[in-house]
Amino acid sequence: MSNENFETAIFAGGCFWCMVKPFDSLPGIEKVVSGYTGGTVENPTYRQVTSGKTGHTEAVEITYDPSKISYDELVEIYWHQTDPADAGGQFADRGDSYRPVIFYKSEEQKEKAEKSKKALEQSGKFSEPIVTSIEPAHPFYKAEEYHQNFYKKESAHYNRYSRGSGRVGFIEQNWGNQ
Repeated sequence: MSNENFETAIFAGGCFWCMVKPFDSLPGIEKVVSGYTGGTVENPTYRQVTSGKTGHTEAVEITYDPSKISYDELVEIYWHQTDPADAGGQFADRGDSYRPVIFYKSEEQKEKAEKSKKALEQSGKFSEPIVTSIEPAHPFYKAEEYHQNFYKKESAHYNRYSRGSGRVGFIEQNWGNQ
Protein backbone atom coordinates (compact mmCIF):
# COMPACT_ATOMS: atom_id res chain seq x y z
CA MET A 1 0.00 0.00 0.00
CA SER A 2 1.26 3.47 -0.82
CA ASN A 3 2.00 5.93 1.98
CA GLU A 4 -0.45 8.44 0.52
CA ASN A 5 -3.31 6.37 1.94
CA PHE A 6 -1.99 6.56 5.49
CA GLU A 7 -3.06 9.13 8.05
CA THR A 8 -1.52 10.18 11.34
CA ALA A 9 -2.85 10.71 14.84
CA ILE A 10 -0.96 12.32 17.71
CA PHE A 11 -1.74 11.47 21.33
CA ALA A 12 -0.08 12.49 24.59
CA GLY A 13 -0.81 10.42 27.65
CA GLY A 14 2.11 10.62 30.01
CA CYS A 15 5.31 8.72 29.39
CA PHE A 16 5.56 7.93 25.70
CA TRP A 17 7.13 4.56 26.46
CA CYS A 18 3.74 3.43 27.75
CA MET A 19 1.78 4.90 24.85
CA VAL A 20 3.46 2.88 22.09
CA LYS A 21 2.61 -0.70 22.99
CA PRO A 22 -1.22 -0.38 23.04
CA PHE A 23 -1.23 0.78 19.41
CA ASP A 24 1.86 -0.87 17.97
CA SER A 25 0.58 -4.30 17.00
CA LEU A 26 -2.97 -3.46 15.94
CA PRO A 27 -4.06 -4.27 12.39
CA GLY A 28 -3.78 -1.15 10.26
CA ILE A 29 -1.01 0.49 12.29
CA GLU A 30 2.01 1.21 10.12
CA LYS A 31 4.21 2.70 12.88
CA VAL A 32 4.16 4.40 16.26
CA VAL A 33 6.87 6.99 16.94
CA SER A 34 7.73 8.47 20.34
CA GLY A 35 8.40 12.19 20.30
CA TYR A 36 7.70 15.69 21.47
CA THR A 37 5.12 18.23 20.37
CA GLY A 38 3.41 21.43 21.40
CA GLY A 39 6.46 23.42 22.43
CA THR A 40 8.56 26.32 21.23
CA VAL A 41 12.00 24.74 20.68
CA GLU A 42 12.84 23.03 17.39
CA ASN A 43 14.19 19.48 17.69
CA PRO A 44 14.19 19.38 21.49
CA THR A 45 16.04 16.74 23.46
CA TYR A 46 14.55 14.59 26.20
CA ARG A 47 16.54 16.54 28.78
CA GLN A 48 15.17 19.85 27.46
CA VAL A 49 11.57 18.61 27.41
CA THR A 50 11.67 17.11 30.91
CA SER A 51 13.12 20.38 32.25
CA GLY A 52 9.67 21.83 31.61
CA LYS A 53 11.11 24.87 29.83
CA THR A 54 10.26 24.04 26.20
CA GLY A 55 6.49 23.67 26.45
CA HIS A 56 6.59 20.28 24.75
CA THR A 57 4.57 17.24 25.71
CA GLU A 58 5.75 13.65 25.31
CA ALA A 59 3.52 12.12 22.67
CA VAL A 60 3.20 9.38 20.09
CA GLU A 61 2.59 9.85 16.39
CA ILE A 62 0.64 6.95 14.96
CA THR A 63 0.68 6.30 11.23
CA TYR A 64 -2.31 4.18 10.30
CA ASP A 65 -4.38 2.90 7.42
CA PRO A 66 -7.92 4.29 7.87
CA SER A 67 -9.34 1.48 5.74
CA LYS A 68 -8.24 -0.97 8.48
CA ILE A 69 -8.57 1.04 11.69
CA SER A 70 -10.52 4.25 12.17
CA TYR A 71 -9.56 7.41 13.99
CA ASP A 72 -12.58 6.78 16.25
CA GLU A 73 -11.09 3.42 17.24
CA LEU A 74 -7.71 5.02 17.94
CA VAL A 75 -9.32 7.63 20.21
CA GLU A 76 -11.17 4.89 22.10
CA ILE A 77 -7.91 2.99 22.62
CA TYR A 78 -6.29 6.23 23.75
CA TRP A 79 -8.85 6.77 26.53
CA HIS A 80 -8.10 3.29 27.86
CA GLN A 81 -4.41 4.18 28.33
CA THR A 82 -4.79 7.39 30.30
CA ASP A 83 -6.37 8.95 33.35
CA PRO A 84 -8.56 11.49 31.53
CA ALA A 85 -9.37 13.24 34.82
CA ASP A 86 -5.75 14.17 35.61
CA ALA A 87 -4.47 17.31 33.86
CA GLY A 88 -1.31 17.51 35.99
CA GLY A 89 0.44 14.61 34.32
CA GLN A 90 -0.19 10.90 34.14
CA PHE A 91 0.35 8.47 36.98
CA ALA A 92 3.86 8.88 38.47
CA ASP A 93 4.86 11.35 35.74
CA ARG A 94 3.94 14.87 36.74
CA GLY A 95 4.10 18.19 34.93
CA ASP A 96 3.08 19.68 31.61
CA SER A 97 5.37 17.45 29.58
CA TYR A 98 3.20 14.49 30.68
CA ARG A 99 -0.27 16.05 30.37
CA PRO A 100 -2.98 14.20 28.43
CA VAL A 101 -3.73 15.74 25.03
CA ILE A 102 -5.34 14.66 21.80
CA PHE A 103 -3.64 16.71 19.08
CA TYR A 104 -5.92 16.92 16.04
CA LYS A 105 -4.62 17.26 12.50
CA SER A 106 -7.93 18.12 10.81
CA GLU A 107 -11.36 19.46 11.66
CA GLU A 108 -12.68 15.92 11.24
CA GLN A 109 -10.25 14.61 13.88
CA LYS A 110 -11.18 17.50 16.18
CA GLU A 111 -14.90 16.75 15.87
CA LYS A 112 -14.39 13.03 16.47
CA ALA A 113 -12.17 13.64 19.51
CA GLU A 114 -14.65 16.14 21.00
CA LYS A 115 -17.57 13.77 20.38
CA SER A 116 -15.69 10.91 22.04
CA LYS A 117 -14.71 13.08 25.01
CA LYS A 118 -18.33 14.17 25.46
CA ALA A 119 -19.49 10.54 25.36
CA LEU A 120 -16.91 9.62 28.01
CA GLU A 121 -18.05 12.54 30.19
CA GLN A 122 -21.69 11.49 29.84
CA SER A 123 -20.93 7.84 30.53
CA GLY A 124 -20.38 8.53 34.23
CA LYS A 125 -17.35 6.23 34.19
CA PHE A 126 -15.32 8.85 36.06
CA SER A 127 -16.63 10.94 38.95
CA GLU A 128 -14.13 13.72 38.22
CA PRO A 129 -14.38 15.94 35.11
CA ILE A 130 -12.67 14.75 31.94
CA VAL A 131 -9.82 17.25 31.55
CA THR A 132 -7.89 15.79 28.62
CA SER A 133 -7.13 18.65 26.26
CA ILE A 134 -8.01 18.60 22.56
CA GLU A 135 -5.64 20.91 20.70
CA PRO A 136 -4.44 21.56 17.16
CA ALA A 137 -1.37 19.57 16.17
CA HIS A 138 2.02 21.25 16.35
CA PRO A 139 5.27 20.12 14.73
CA PHE A 140 6.16 16.65 15.98
CA TYR A 141 9.81 15.88 16.73
CA LYS A 142 10.97 12.28 16.93
CA ALA A 143 12.55 11.42 20.28
CA GLU A 144 16.01 9.95 20.60
CA GLU A 145 16.42 6.44 19.23
CA TYR A 146 16.72 4.78 22.65
CA HIS A 147 13.12 5.88 23.37
CA GLN A 148 11.71 4.22 20.24
CA ASN A 149 9.93 0.90 20.89
CA PHE A 150 11.26 0.95 24.44
CA TYR A 151 8.79 -1.75 25.50
CA LYS A 152 10.51 -4.14 23.08
CA LYS A 153 14.12 -3.10 23.64
CA GLU A 154 13.97 -2.94 27.43
CA SER A 155 10.95 -5.11 28.26
CA ALA A 156 11.87 -5.82 31.88
CA HIS A 157 12.46 -2.12 32.61
CA TYR A 158 9.27 -1.18 30.73
CA ASN A 159 7.17 -3.73 32.64
CA ARG A 160 8.50 -2.56 36.03
CA TYR A 161 7.95 1.06 35.08
CA SER A 162 4.42 0.66 33.70
CA ARG A 163 3.36 -1.22 36.86
CA GLY A 164 5.33 0.90 39.32
CA SER A 165 4.02 4.16 37.87
CA GLY A 166 0.45 3.11 38.67
CA ARG A 167 -0.61 3.00 35.01
CA VAL A 168 -1.28 -0.74 34.81
CA GLY A 169 -3.29 -0.78 38.04
CA PHE A 170 -5.37 2.21 36.96
CA ILE A 171 -6.14 0.65 33.58
CA GLU A 172 -7.07 -2.68 35.17
CA GLN A 173 -9.28 -0.98 37.77
CA ASN A 174 -11.03 1.38 35.36
CA TRP A 175 -11.11 -0.50 32.07
CA GLY A 176 -10.61 -4.15 32.95
CA ASN A 177 -10.11 -6.20 29.81
CA GLN A 178 -11.88 -3.78 27.48
